[in-house]
Amino acid sequence: MHKTTAGEKRKALKAEAQELARDAKKVMKAAKTLPEARGKARTLEDRAASLQAEVDALKGAARLEDLSVWVMEKAKTTKKGSKTYGYWMASWREGDRVRNVHLGSCAKVDREAAMQKARKMKAEALGM
Repeated sequence: MHKTTAGEKRKALKAEAQELARDAKKVMKAAKTLPEARGKARTLEDRAASLQAEVDALKGAARLEDLSVWVMEKAKTTKKGSKTYGYWMASWREGDRVRNVHLGSCAKVDREAAMQKARKMKAEALGM
């Protein structure tokens, strides 16, 4: 997966959730001798669980952001000469295969519209 903002945020939250879970486990061990530490351990566990839920929610967003939109150039030769046409393409992974999708002519569609169309198509393809 490529680096995306959602992916980086997900990675940071996951590390924080794991650290909180480890701390909660340590505090729970200490709670055997100190009963008042049990409440602190539960608080840490709850916080770790909420962060983990947020991590799971960001997985789809990170996967949707991991999208490559590029221009393919096609040269057409006729009696009058050759002309080069450009059109937008998008690529993403579906399982172990790369899917390439035609998005439209560069003359008719700008980059932002091509990106929106590609996100919509990828969301449909991934079942989001």
